[in-house]
Parts: sequence; structure tokens; C-alpha cells
Amino acid sequence: MELTPIQKEIIIELINLQRQKDSAVKGEEIAELIDRNPGTVRNQMQSLKMLGLVEGVPGPKGGYRATGAAYEALNVVTMDKEAEVPLYRNEDIVKGATVAEISFTTVRHPEMCSGRLKVLGNIKEFTGGDRVQVGPTPVNRLIVRGEVVGRDDTENLLLFKITEMVSLPKKSVKHYIKKDTISVDANATIQEAARVFIKNKVHGAPVEEHGRIVGIATFMDIGETLASGKINLKVKDIMTKSIITIDGESSLSDAVKMFDDHNIGRLIVTVEGVPKGMISKTDVLHELVVY
Repeated sequence: MELTPIQKEIIIELINLQRQKDSAVKGEEIAELIDRNPGTVRNQMQSLKMLGLVEGVPGPKGGYRATGAAYEALNVVTMDKEAEVPLYRNEDIVKGATVAEISFTTVRHPEMCSGRLKVLGNIKEFTGGDRVQVGPTPVNRLIVRGEVVGRDDTENLLLFKITEMVSLPKKSVKHYIKKDTISVDANATIQEAARVFIKNKVHGAPVEEHGRIVGIATFMDIGETLASGKINLKVKDIMTKSIITIDGESSLSDAVKMFDDHNIGRLIVTVEGVPKGMISKTDVLHELVVY
């Protein structure tokens, strides 16, 4: 369906206001936003109603509503269960806006990557040079950052130069527990623990006692103990006992948030409440490496 620029503009603002208010929209509200005469908007609404893109809502609180066909006319997929994909302008969230689509227009250039954002919401504040961020998206937790280079109000699109993209795998953290997870015995000496770390090229490991994880010991713990002259202590004397756990069904993005919130580098992973292994920041970084 080929729509005129003003028809597209009216539908875009109608959908944006409808999402914000969750109610019918007055023609006068749209006229003010697009800087048009209310009579012009009413005339266009009659045409849009005939096309099946808009329906009238009678009564004092009435107005207009966009139909499913209006979304199709703008190439926007309607969903029964919609997740919000946040949009930021210069680090400030754009209230009432969600990103419907991200498309990449250049990916082959070794130094350039650009794309387009189809937005449900008001983008008229965006100007060239603004910093933009999208996400995280609901499925793959994709975050895209860049710089605005243009805007298409007839399609409600932002054109931007991409500077950064980060996406974490969908698999839950239990899939990253190594079957041969290195651990140290609670009654081992710190010298024995250090040899285990060096042999296996790790900086820390869960501490086990009677087959149960009771803490975490790191090279830092060993270094601080040796620096204080306490060379005869055992691992259980220097380990961190107040371990922080994460459920095995949690996502990698949940793990990253916990690393940040608690300022730690390792989490004990539990399965049905039982500690089964450990995940570290290094494990997460390894998943981001593209071979």
C-alpha cells in the first residue's frame, strides 16, 4: 500500500500516542505534533479509515485508533506479547519509545558499520551527532551503540554509524560449568593450592570439603596470606566462605550483572539448589571471542 508522506506521518504519530496513552487519540493531538491544521488531519483520517488503517472511537474519550493494517503499512510487525527494547539518546532513555527493528546497511567494510533503527515512539529530538544506544534486546541481549547520522520522519527511522555491539549467548550458565572443574581441598596447604592453580593455569577455584563446595580460594588470597607471613595456613583458613551463587538456569547476562553488582570475578553455579561448579568473568569473555 503506497501512502503519502502526510498519511505516514499521521499514522506514525497515532501509533506512538496510542502506545503511550493506551487509549484513543484525538486528531488535535496529532495536528499539534506534526504542525498541521486539525482540519487537514481530520480529512486525512477519513481517507485512512476508508483504507482500513484507522478506526474511529465514539464518545467524549473517543478519537482514533490504528488498526493492525496500519502496522503492516509501515512494515511493523504487531505482537500479542511485546517486550520493550529501550532506546537511549545521549545516555538518557527515550520515554515511551521502543525499537521495533534493527537493520544493518553496511557490514563488509573493514572499518565501517552502519544501520537503521525503526522506532515506535518519538524520535524528533534526535539530531546528527547524538549518541544512541539500543537494548538489551529480549532474546539475545544485544546492545548496539553508535552515532546518529540522519533521521527519516516519514518512516520513523534513525540512521546511525555503529561503534559498538555486544551480544551474549542464550544458553544458561549451567552449560558453562566444565565437567573437569578444578577444585582444591579445604584441608590442603596454601602451597598445594598454588601448585594446583599453576598446573591448571587458573587464578582461583572452588574449595571442597567432604564432596561439598564450601568456599572459593584465589591467588589473591594466597598472596595476601604469604605477604602477612602466615605460611602454614590451610586453604579453609584463607578461602572466602560467604560465596555468592547463581542458579544454573540464569543467563550469562544475569551473571555479568552479578559480577558488576558484587564486584567479584567468580560465581558458584547451583543446580536445583546444589553447588555444582563455578563460572568466572574469563569464561564469559571466552564466549564473546569469535574464531
